[in-house]
Amino acid sequence: MKELEKAADIVINDCMAVKDDETVLVITDEPLRKIGMAFFQMAKKVAAEAILTEITSRPNHGAEPPKSVANLMQEVDVVLMPTSKSLSHTNARKGANEAGTRAATLPMITEEIMKRTLTADYEVIKERSMKVAKILDEGKVAHLTTDKGTDIKMSLETRKGKPDTGIYHKDGDFGNLPAGEAYIAPLEGTSKGKVVIDGAMSGIGMIEESITLIIEDGYAVEVEGGTEAKKLEDILNQYEKEARNVAELGIGTNDQATLVGNVLEDEKVMGTVHVAIGDNSAFGGKVEVESHLDGIITGPTLKVDGKVVMEDGELVI
Repeated sequence: MKELEKAADIVINDCMAVKDDETVLVITDEPLRKIGMAFFQMAKKVAAEAILTEITSRPNHGAEPPKSVANLMQEVDVVLMPTSKSLSHTNARKGANEAGTRAATLPMITEEIMKRTLTADYEVIKERSMKVAKILDEGKVAHLTTDKGTDIKMSLETRKGKPDTGIYHKDGDFGNLPAGEAYIAPLEGTSKGKVVIDGAMSGIGMIEESITLIIEDGYAVEVEGGTEAKKLEDILNQYEKEARNVAELGIGTNDQATLVGNVLEDEKVMGTVHVAIGDNSAFGGKVEVESHLDGIITGPTLKVDGKVVMEDGELVI
C-alpha cells in the first residue's frame, strides 16, 4: 500500500471508525484535490455510500462553505474536510456535529504531513491530550511565560478544556487531523499581558523575526515586530475588532509533529503552546468572526492555578 493510501486508511478506519452501513462525505477544493480523492477512494471501500464534493476555495480560514454543502454535512454520518482554508471554525461544521455527524478537518494538509503524523500512536496522544484538557477544564487562571518575553494571564473560569485526540468514534465528535492538542477558549476580556510568537503564525508560516502581541482586556491592541508583524497587522485590519480577541490557549501533544510553517501540524507539536486570536464560538466562546489565527510559541512555561503543566517546553504532567 502506498504511503498516502496508508494514511487515508488510518483516517477512515482508525480515526473515524467508518462502518459499512454509513455515509461518508469528503469536502475538498482544488489545491487539495489529490488528498480529497485519496480519502474518497478509501471511503468507497468501507462505507455504504461515499460522496466527494469540491467547493470553491474559501477566501480565508473560518469562511463558511456553500449552504447546500452545509446542509449535506448534517445528513451524513462522517465528514472529512481536506481544504486549503480551514472549515473548523464555521457554523456549518458546528451544525453538523450538533446533528450527530462525526467530523474531522484537515486544513492545508500536505502528503508529507499525512505520511509523517498520521502514523503516530493516537491512543497515547489521546491519553496525553485528555490529561492536559482536564487540567484546563478544572483551572481558573492560566499564566504563560517564556524567556523571550511572553508573559500573559487569562481566566479559564466557566470554560471547558477540550482534547483533540484523533479518535472520533462517537456521534458528534470533532477534531483536526493530524490531531494532538488540548485547548480552551479563555474568558473574553480577561487576557492581559504580552505574547511573543517565535515559532509559526497562521497566514504567515515560520517566523524569522518574533511577533509581539500586546494584550489588554482580552484583545491584541498592538502588533510589534518586523515585516511579519506588519503582515499580520494587515490581515487583522481586514476584519472588525473581534478578530483580535484572544480566542484560544492550546498545548501541543503530538510527539511526531514538527514545526514546518503549516499551522495544522505546528499547533500539535509537543513542547509548544499556541495562542489564537479571533473566533472562539466553535469551541465554547462568545466571539464569532470569520478569522482564527494561531501563533505558535516555543519553549514555554505554562502554569494553571500555580501548577506547572509545561516548563521550558517540557510537559510535566
